Amino acid sequence: MHHSVVPPRPRFASRIVVLTTVLVSIAALVTTTLGAPSEATGRDRSFPLDLERAGIPQIREALTARRITSEELVEAYLERIRTLNTNGPGLNAVRVVTRDVVAQAKQADQDRRRGRPRGPMHGIPVLIKDNIDLKGLPTTAGALALENSYPAKDAFLVTRLKAAGAIILGKTNLTEFANFTTNGMPSGYSGLGGQVLNPYDVSQTPSGSSSGSGSAAAAALATVTIGTETSGSILSPSAANSLVGVKPTVGLVSRTGVVPIAASQDTAGPMTRTVYDAAALLTALTGIDPEDPVTGTSSGVVGTDYTKLLSDTALRGKRIGVASTPTGNQGVLFTEALDVLRARGATVVPVTVNTGGLPPSILTYEFKRDLNAYLARLPRNAPMDTLDDVVRYNLAHVDEGTIKFGQTQLVASNEVDLTDPAAKAEYETNRDTGIAGSRERIDSALTAENLDAIVFVGSGSAGIGARAQYPSVAVPIGYDPANGRPVGMSFLGTAYTEAQLLALAYDYEQASRRWRPPSQVNPSLFRCADFGDRDPSCAP
Repeated sequence: MHHSVVPPRPRFASRIVVLTTVLVSIAALVTTTLGAPSEATGRDRSFPLDLERAGIPQIREALTARRITSEELVEAYLERIRTLNTNGPGLNAVRVVTRDVVAQAKQADQDRRRGRPRGPMHGIPVLIKDNIDLKGLPTTAGALALENSYPAKDAFLVTRLKAAGAIILGKTNLTEFANFTTNGMPSGYSGLGGQVLNPYDVSQTPSGSSSGSGSAAAAALATVTIGTETSGSILSPSAANSLVGVKPTVGLVSRTGVVPIAASQDTAGPMTRTVYDAAALLTALTGIDPEDPVTGTSSGVVGTDYTKLLSDTALRGKRIGVASTPTGNQGVLFTEALDVLRARGATVVPVTVNTGGLPPSILTYEFKRDLNAYLARLPRNAPMDTLDDVVRYNLAHVDEGTIKFGQTQLVASNEVDLTDPAAKAEYETNRDTGIAGSRERIDSALTAENLDAIVFVGSGSAGIGARAQYPSVAVPIGYDPANGRPVGMSFLGTAYTEAQLLALAYDYEQASRRWRPPSQVNPSLFRCADFGDRDPSCAP
């Protein structure tokens, strides 16, 4: 095994060197280019954008009009990361910043000056979850065992982002192995990355497993972020962090170069502050990948510009099923959201979608097979070859915090043997009947009432939508008046209806205008952040 030959690099020393290098670079850049830190954060009027509220359209307009450069924009986000993520509230949402990010920005500016923008995301900074391969940085999935696991090349979805002109700003923390390490581990925790905090309420979960992407998007540590979902890991943190989240149809976005849980359900997708941004990001992510044959099923929609299909009349004449009946303050906000749907011309119909009683989950069956396939793609000097290597490494390094909460899920999957005919037959039956059964429940509800979509409170569509491989779009609907915690709702549809779901969510968003930034909902967290106008009553 490779890791028995190559001794691991001292973790803390390497991390300190990298962090020190990044912070020194940031300090120099901010001093020479932007002046005061407050200017870099966008809180000061001398910086022309309020980054907490600015989305892709506003940033694209400012770049095109040359009111800002991509280099200045990257520097501003780096300063926000230093102020909110690493220092100050210590959100811990960003694990690492890309080493060449300023060079990427300078190149984007140069291309723009020459009239050669690369695509619709040209010069827009994006953070990706740290289970997605980016050449030059390790892909860790939050695991100490993978701290030095460098991929040979970018994930396919990263090549799509770069082709669209995006700047890859860095990688976000996540629940370790996308929340498939053990039972009972806090969402947003990993042995390598530590605990991610929710900027709307640090006493509450940022939700998982795309917790870092959720927290980073909410706190505007990049324009947009990418998460991944197997069952709820985009939708749930989107609801918890007051974001728009898109869990695409399995097959719309390539999984090549993404640390997996289960191929039957895995997908990456956008996590953003607005529906438009989600549509723009999804447009950039899609494409048929020969190495991920399931993307071939997206041929009918590949190349779609989802931003062009957004409409503030999308709800008119539509029939929307309602599958949730929440109570209390959450119920009040959900009822208000349904009133907006009606006011926009939709007919709202109560429906029952049975989300229970499906065959057992297939994740434990698929994880070892799919993780081993991912690890087999890595360079020969990669530290881990198999899931078994990871389990053994964790046991050998317990004193370093590898498995603070245990590794029950890793062990259970490691014990699965799909070469055993009985196990293989059981797995395939559970997989196939689970997919077919969940699809039938969703499709029959849509057909029986002639519905265009079904809405759930929060991420209620996640479980059955994941089994069916169907898309959902989460959107903020307000904040609990008792504690300010975000509440969302999700639109669920049949396969490859992302364009319609985004349009419905956009119409709702434009009519309701319920989103608020975390500094407005939870101002105490930001009061002592060192933006250059720090309250003198704050601790040093």
